[in-house]
Amino acid sequence: MGSSSPTTKYHPTSKPTSLGSRWKVSNLVSLLFVALLCCLSYSLGIWRNGGSRPNTSNLAAIPCIPTIQENATAAVNNHVSLDTMSLDFASHHSASVTEDVVKSYPTCEAKYSEYTPCEDENRSFKFERDRLIFRERHCPTKEELLKCRVPAPYGYKNPFKWPMSRDLAWYANVPHKELTVEKAVQNWIRHEGDRFRFPGGGTMFPHGADAYIDDIGKLINLRNGSIRTAIDTGCGVASWGAYLLSRDIITMSFAPRDNHEAQVQFALERGVPAMIGVLASKRLPYPSRVFDMAHCSRCLIPWHQYGGIYLMEVDRVLRPGGFWILSGPPIRWKKYWKGWQRTEEDLNAEQTAIEKVARSLCWKKLVEKNDIAIWQKPINHLQCKTNRKITRNPQFCTAQDPDVAWYTNMETCLTPLPEVSGSGEVAGGELAKWPERLNVLPPRISMGLVKGVSAEDFQQDNQLWERRVSYYKTVNNQLGQHGRYRNLLDMNAKLGGFAAALIKDPVWVMNVVPVEAKVNTLGVIYERGLIGTYQSWCEAMSTYPRTYDLIHADSVFALYENRCEMEDILLEMDRILRPEGSVILRDDVDVLVKAQKIINELKWDGQIVDHEDGPLKREKILFAVKLYWTAPASPDQRESESS
Repeated sequence: MGSSSPTTKYHPTSKPTSLGSRWKVSNLVSLLFVALLCCLSYSLGIWRNGGSRPNTSNLAAIPCIPTIQENATAAVNNHVSLDTMSLDFASHHSASVTEDVVKSYPTCEAKYSEYTPCEDENRSFKFERDRLIFRERHCPTKEELLKCRVPAPYGYKNPFKWPMSRDLAWYANVPHKELTVEKAVQNWIRHEGDRFRFPGGGTMFPHGADAYIDDIGKLINLRNGSIRTAIDTGCGVASWGAYLLSRDIITMSFAPRDNHEAQVQFALERGVPAMIGVLASKRLPYPSRVFDMAHCSRCLIPWHQYGGIYLMEVDRVLRPGGFWILSGPPIRWKKYWKGWQRTEEDLNAEQTAIEKVARSLCWKKLVEKNDIAIWQKPINHLQCKTNRKITRNPQFCTAQDPDVAWYTNMETCLTPLPEVSGSGEVAGGELAKWPERLNVLPPRISMGLVKGVSAEDFQQDNQLWERRVSYYKTVNNQLGQHGRYRNLLDMNAKLGGFAAALIKDPVWVMNVVPVEAKVNTLGVIYERGLIGTYQSWCEAMSTYPRTYDLIHADSVFALYENRCEMEDILLEMDRILRPEGSVILRDDVDVLVKAQKIINELKWDGQIVDHEDGPLKREKILFAVKLYWTAPASPDQRESESS
């Protein structure tokens, strides 16, 4: 079964047997040698003193004098030798040491089993409904933070292993049947006993995402490695992204937490990258020029409204030469207008408006065939700037850094591409095809756009993380086992070296670049063909509880020292980590000792081990496992089990 646990249960305190046995033998020999030297030294001392123990009675007879300073003064004034006097080695002054008080963290109530702090429904309704602003991130204040452990639902099981998880999920893990009824004819999801099945259907591809992607592949090349990163706006249960993985295309799927209950949660349970998100008033949390392809399949985003601001945001994150794919209303409205319950005039006006916005962005419409329309962004803005002198609408953006995207307002302007010297040059540098793209020097580094990072730094970082991940696998041997982990999070990804070192394993990594980091490297991560997001770890992540199987945190607590509380970061890690999920923390030994006290109260099992370069390094590594536990059974569940 997909839920069966591995043959050898991983325990963070376990060590490779061969290393342990060698350590014991070598240390035993050393101890015996030291003991022999001590005995010889003691015997030599006795022999030199005439074979008897020294007489200490004369020392005991000398009265004690309160302090060393007084002893020294008396000796000088009275011409007394210090070696005839007794010294007081007792401590008379002590500093008050206050140890960190370790709190206990009770379990939250069962109603919090799907708690998403920054997308809380009760809080969201306090904000504007216009443009879905109430669906954006609205995080709790410090006083509102929960200080409890979010439970898994009763009956929770380990997810099915990939690739089986693409098609199956346990009902107990996401106990929501709403979509099985609402989307029944569209083949999104089916309920079958104790599990859900995902046939791969979607609103505009009821016959399956595979066939739909094949139709797209007849219009643009999805197989030659030129398209690696994609974004799916309004993703449903992320079947489009799930089936693109077999074509070596990794998709950032997002959808709001709305009346389509748990759609993103289903995607994550399937082992597919996804986040809670919405196109509203803020920029998407990604840099500019990072996605090779963007997609909307009846995503219900009003692309033609608000001055075309949502298409302008897609343009910002789309790389030069990238594609935008639209299926569903208003595409092919002449065939579907009755089923969509809209007038022909309304749908025609909407498509005309979308076409106008696309032209204003200098996009070229490549094709419209059957239910699919595809536009392409230009590789540079030379011609666009010439046209802008005539049309003047929209203007090029000037105020904001195009890569800044954390609570940053969207603007009705066109994000300018980097300058080029000729019409055939790709703005920002041409990307290598996948998989060469992973290890080729990213253009942002080669062009000097990442402060303090050189080509040599990039290569050294790759080698460093190859070595580190290899070491991780010797301590946690299940990290290298097929199927033990699927969804991984790197909380401080830097250049993406951790994810790159795992590229041959059947896992995907969400690479987070903290907004507090000194250097913004998320664009580099995407140029390598990896995916990620911005995040401040002083706030909760836009994802459901139990999203990740393994969390990696390199120097996170050092980064957030004096910014926010360690316990709040660890509680958030506990929320988004699956039962029996693993954690790897790298930091200064003092920081990890403090962290270990907290994780003990979170009911994790963990141990600090030496740095891969040996015990003399202050940086250590804490390996931990979250223990399995769930919310108690409800009265209805107990009654169902007893019947």
